Amino acid sequence: MPTLFRLVFFMMIMAVLIYGAMFSLATFVKPTQTQMTIRLPLESLVN
Repeated sequence: MPTLFRLVFFMMIMAVLIYGAMFSLATFVKPTQTQMTIRLPLESLVN
């Protein structure tokens, strides 16, 4: 039984660390916005 408790405890710690990393990335990292122009060939629009 102690090994099962240790496994569950380890899984909970890993879940908290992963959730914390995802939360900090979503909160502190701001994406840069750039304007993008894509030229399409006329042949691909006709068909």
